[in-house]
Amino acid sequence: MMLSEPYPELDDMLTMMGEAGRHLADIEASEGAAGNISVCMRWPIELRTRFPVTDEIELPQPVPEMAGATFLVSGSGRRLREIIDEPAANIACIVVNEGGRTGKLYTSYLRRFERITSEFNSHLAVHYDQMLTSGTNFHAVIHAQPVYLTYLSHIPRYQDEAYINTHLLRWQPETIINLPEGIGFIPFRLPSSPELMAANVECLQRHRIVIWAKHGVMARSDVSVKRAADRVEYAETAAHYEYLNLTVGEIGEGLSAEELRAICHVFNVQQSIF
Repeated sequence: MMLSEPYPELDDMLTMMGEAGRHLADIEASEGAAGNISVCMRWPIELRTRFPVTDEIELPQPVPEMAGATFLVSGSGRRLREIIDEPAANIACIVVNEGGRTGKLYTSYLRRFERITSEFNSHLAVHYDQMLTSGTNFHAVIHAQPVYLTYLSHIPRYQDEAYINTHLLRWQPETIINLPEGIGFIPFRLPSSPELMAANVECLQRHRIVIWAKHGVMARSDVSVKRAADRVEYAETAAHYEYLNLTVGEIGEGLSAEELRAICHVFNVQQSIF
């Protein structure tokens, strides 16, 4: 999908990132400084009025086809819930230089972080892959740590992608409508590692949200950053239902496969889980 003109302006994008960050904290998916947000835009944006301080940085990987693209990225150690109050203190901008190996970093005099998020390697790799394959001019990525999804990922039987999807997507009709490809699952990988980065790229080619075992989730959207946050909430709500069912001895049965297929037929949802 391509966003069409008039494109969101810088302040609009910062506001939406702030609203997404605050909502992730409200649903207990971003304790303390946990979680990070980035967006990538491929239209001209005036940055210097809000982010006048410039520097050069080396990118985690070469992205030659994305020369001129602009990223807005949360700073390392910053609280997502505070972006809405002081976006310039918590967000950095990166414009990819010609050749795609380096970028120009734009920050504010209000900046309260030393580096951008340590997970930017995964963010950049997913943005790069999605933009090359889909041709979109906008992409948003969120990493969050929702309690129930993360807890279930510690239980061996929920570490199977087919099992976790058939059990989580059965509680609400809205879940499969909004997550028709289901939820991806990545076995534990060290945070910020090349292995996690590679697994993210592969898994998010097939899903809009993936669980990082024993760590959290990553969600993406080519519509808006708030849509990516919604996907975290849909999946976390499903995990909450599943957790409640475990606490009462699994007496709930959820929607049957036949009922879910009927829902998908009525709403024209293409899925292969049930």
